[in-house]
Amino acid sequence: MDPVWLARLQFSLTVMFHFLFPPISIGLGFLIFVLETARWRTGRDVYRRASDLWIRIFAINFAVGVATGIVMEFEFGTNWAGYSRFVGDIFGAPLAAEGVLAFFLESGFLGLLVFGRRRISSFVRWFASAMVSLGTALSAFWILVANSWMQTPAGYRIEGGRALLTDFGAAVLNPSTLPRLAHTLSAAVCMGAFVMAGVSAWYARRGLHPSVTRVCLRLGVVAAFAGAVLVFLTGDRHARQVAHTQHAKFAAMEGIYSTERGAPLILFSLPPTQHGPTPGPEIAVTQLTSFLAFGNFQAPIEGLKSFPFDEWPPVAVTFLAFHNMVIVANLIALVALWGLLLLLRGRLETARGWQALMMWSVPLPMIAIQLGWLTAEVGRQPWIVYGVLRTADGVSKVVRAPEILFSLLLFSAVYLVLGALWLFLILREIGRGPEPFELSGAEAEASHAVA
Repeated sequence: MDPVWLARLQFSLTVMFHFLFPPISIGLGFLIFVLETARWRTGRDVYRRASDLWIRIFAINFAVGVATGIVMEFEFGTNWAGYSRFVGDIFGAPLAAEGVLAFFLESGFLGLLVFGRRRISSFVRWFASAMVSLGTALSAFWILVANSWMQTPAGYRIEGGRALLTDFGAAVLNPSTLPRLAHTLSAAVCMGAFVMAGVSAWYARRGLHPSVTRVCLRLGVVAAFAGAVLVFLTGDRHARQVAHTQHAKFAAMEGIYSTERGAPLILFSLPPTQHGPTPGPEIAVTQLTSFLAFGNFQAPIEGLKSFPFDEWPPVAVTFLAFHNMVIVANLIALVALWGLLLLLRGRLETARGWQALMMWSVPLPMIAIQLGWLTAEVGRQPWIVYGVLRTADGVSKVVRAPEILFSLLLFSAVYLVLGALWLFLILREIGRGPEPFELSGAEAEASHAVA
């Protein structure tokens, strides 16, 4: 057994499982803030009931996300001691900022919303929702700063076999930070919107909680469509950044082996291999990759053969992950567009066919996000810090393969139980639904006056 491969497999398992939860938290955090803004401005009880429902669901998702995220930090010290020594001076600041400036902000105000929302003023409740949403976005920012530095390192020097920070601003705002942040936040909004719209569609098909369902279904559809549009816009910007800064990864994403001017955009082909394209049918648009990447139909695209073979990423996995991500993103956009058209025509609450499709489409953004993660991280191989430190050099030398395998199986079992518990608790809250209708203060006074 290869300890490097097992360490990579274990980290992939823990990261991919953990990464199921933050996008939902980021997306729902923003949508809760929108509901809270409507509640604060209008005083209508329907917005409070809708917000309360999604705060409960958010809290469950947040708790599981925190529990699964802690494991990854321990893995840095157990399985990746060489990597931790190399990047310790770089990663200390962003990880500390994530904990102090983001996690405590998010968790503190979330506790206020969960346990004290009936005891605080209307404004404080709205402000708490804003801080929770801000905290989720800040957490994403600092984590992406660390991960983006691994993709496009900047603001450092190598001394004594370690990377030492020389320019904090350059390290934080390295070439891939902002494009990846925009793309990640857009995908997270889309994810949260699909969860909200999917649950609301389930309620609508059963005639449950009509007032809350109407509000959440409409908000979910609008946010899903806006998120899908932003995903394409930010994804194009991110792909351009990869084309400019990570040439081998971009070549693997597009299946380009030989450097060529006017590189075509492959719409369909058989999966490429590590040694070349697979013969078979292919659909491609001439010169479009060059234009999309560099704004010039004749721009040269560097092929994989320009790099040593041992610096090629796993071509088939990178190619398939990227292209399937784009396919799933198109499906997401079509579902959201259909919903938006139904909303504009006043048929959203009665379109049972679309509602069924929406329910089954909830996992689509999650699938696209996982495929995007695979594209980014597998495409970076064989580097753990792109062009600077190989993955094989970052593994702990004293941890043996059987020990990694044992912990891998143990984590898999624990995550299976944790995932089942998360699903049970989420479904229980969905089944419980929003709280019964209560009149707002103004409505109650008006009702009393009429009586």
